[in-house]
Amino acid sequence: MAEMETLDPVLRRTAIAVVVGALAVVFDTTIVSIALRTLATELNTTVDVIQWVTTGYLLALGVAIPLVGWAQSRIGGKRLWIAALSLFLVASVLCSLAGDPQSLIASRIVQGLGGGALLPLSSTLVIQAAQGRNLGRVMATLSLPAVLGPILGPVLGGLILNTLDWRWLFWVNVPFCVVGLILATLLLPKDEPARPVRLDVVGLLLLSPSIVWLLFGLSNGAKDGGFGRADVVLPLIFGAALLTGFVAWAIRRPGTALIDVRLLTHRPLATSSALLFLTGVSLYGAMLLLPLYWQEVRGFDPLGAGLLLISQGVGTFLSRSSAGRLTDRFGARWVSVAGFAIVGVGTLPFAVATASTNEWMLMAALLVRGFGLGAVTIPLMAGGFVGLERAEVPHASVITRIATQVGGSFGVAVLAVILHARVVGGADLATAFDQAFWWAVGFTGLGVALSFLLPSRQGPPPERVSGGRQPGAERSRRRACRPRR
Repeated sequence: MAEMETLDPVLRRTAIAVVVGALAVVFDTTIVSIALRTLATELNTTVDVIQWVTTGYLLALGVAIPLVGWAQSRIGGKRLWIAALSLFLVASVLCSLAGDPQSLIASRIVQGLGGGALLPLSSTLVIQAAQGRNLGRVMATLSLPAVLGPILGPVLGGLILNTLDWRWLFWVNVPFCVVGLILATLLLPKDEPARPVRLDVVGLLLLSPSIVWLLFGLSNGAKDGGFGRADVVLPLIFGAALLTGFVAWAIRRPGTALIDVRLLTHRPLATSSALLFLTGVSLYGAMLLLPLYWQEVRGFDPLGAGLLLISQGVGTFLSRSSAGRLTDRFGARWVSVAGFAIVGVGTLPFAVATASTNEWMLMAALLVRGFGLGAVTIPLMAGGFVGLERAEVPHASVITRIATQVGGSFGVAVLAVILHARVVGGADLATAFDQAFWWAVGFTGLGVALSFLLPSRQGPPPERVSGGRQPGAERSRRRACRPRR
């Protein structure tokens, strides 16, 4: 973690505390995703019922994420981080003690509430500590959990399922949570709550249900029948209507809305959010296809598929530091363009693979693909925050997290529908996977085109005006923070 050594001490301590705590959330997500069939067998239920272990967690994220900015303004970032991580710890223990599907699903929903707060808050705390400086290197550090999750999560999950009781899928979270709580208590700077903001109840009643309905509809899109199912179409329509209503409500209430949607007029944030949506499609959608390809087409068990996917995580790990430095030096645009192009090159071999394609060649392609994903993620996470004030960062964190989450669900649904349609249409499995991977390549091509809208250079860090900002100073500061194009 050489990039962390170049950060100032306060930022370095904040990053360490946040990264360790976030590891619990990322590992939990990647471990549980490969264990649904085992959980169904162990708890004597069907896969359709146990699927709510994932769906319930996902919907709880949709409830919690929009509340993070308001909660931070009420109790402060450090207190909120400790509270959310404590909730995640308690829920993990409850999951491990569950005796039936219903109690496990309920515990996962509680776990999702804690995880939903931790995900956007991690970005907020680190970006605010960075004060607009070295955002590329900062995001390279913050992305560590997202890198280690795909590398170690499936392997760790496979090992647990092969050698231990399923309950250890959740006990493994406990050490990360405990260490994370200790580090947060010792290392996170004390922050008094900002000027308390009254909860936008109407906005909450519009936004959280809209995200929940959208995620629910998209999660059902991966089932037989695809987007023609009533439990897909109706939730998506209802969710889109609520989201439209929230935008209309929030625009008319600047400064008091739950999320300041006017920030989307800031082009770097708007473009980064759109590209994070596509990255969610490329990452999560392909993460549905890749393990299935190794298991269904090539005949590997879950542990073997997890081991084969390590090369993608290694590639992501290798590109983090260089992507952070290049983003700080040249801006987000060209790093993102190159990253999406590399992801496309790394995905292409799977679009032309057969049931007998050399495994080492495909693992090399995964290494390249992972390198591109790491190169894409850093500039997108950093670029969206260029030119924003400290008070705007929590809103931007929530916006980018929603874009990533919905993009991931959309990608999983679309690629699952494509794969299922090809199989039902009579294509053999290898051909069906080829065509689904071609769609994944197409999404990365769209990412290349949109990346040209990102800023080419990162502007100088915000100027701090002691004793409050005067209107003229604020305008000057804004001009200074705008990225040069």
